[in-house]
Amino acid sequence: MTVPTATQYQHLEPRPGSSYRQLFLKGRRIRVAVVYEAIHSLDAYTPEEFAREYGVPLDAVREALGYVEKNLPLIEAERSREAADVRARGLDQPARS
Repeated sequence: MTVPTATQYQHLEPRPGSSYRQLFLKGRRIRVAVVYEAIHSLDAYTPEEFAREYGVPLDAVREALGYVEKNLPLIEAERSREAADVRARGLDQPARS
C-alpha cells in the first residue's frame, strides 16, 4: 500500500496568521490565486511578464499555476468566501454622496 505524501514546493509557502489556506509565493504577500488570475484575465500577463513585473522567479510562477490547477476547489471556495464578505459589508455597492 502506498501512502500519499504532501507535495513539497520550492517557491510556495503557507502564510502564518492568514485566513487563506492557499499558499503564497515564498517571501511575498502574493497568493497563488493572484498569480493565476493575472495570467488568465482579459488583460493577461504571460508567465514571463508576471515574473518580470513582480520580480519573482519564473519557476515560482509556474509552480503557483500548477498548485492552483491541483487545488482549484480550494481556490474557488476562498474566492466565493471573499466575494460573500464583500457583499455582506456592502462594498459591492456604489459609494453614496
